[in-house]
Amino acid sequence: MASYIQNHDQKAEPAMPETIERNEPRERPSPLVAILGDTPGRVAVRLILMSLLMGFLMAMFGISPQDIFRSIERLFSGIFENGFGVLRDAWGYALTGAMVVIPIWIILRLASAGRKR
Repeated sequence: MASYIQNHDQKAEPAMPETIERNEPRERPSPLVAILGDTPGRVAVRLILMSLLMGFLMAMFGISPQDIFRSIERLFSGIFENGFGVLRDAWGYALTGAMVVIPIWIILRLASAGRKR
């Protein structure tokens, strides 16, 4: 509950703790701090610690940087090798679906047009 100070001449007002300071205008952070989100030194320390932790975890699970690069390379080569085949298959799927969807759409449009009259 809020504590109230009551004078005989004034209405009851909530008591304000004396530790609250008035908002003073803040300085704008430098562009580098605005981009990084903190000072460069703190960001560097955080990145180093996170890198050490991630490297330790990757070593525990037997994952090496070479494995990651090979996986990314296989992903992109698979996209280029099979990507055009996927597009060819998608065209066939679209035509097959259209054979069902378009007649149903036409029937529904005709039915709704008949109700509006």
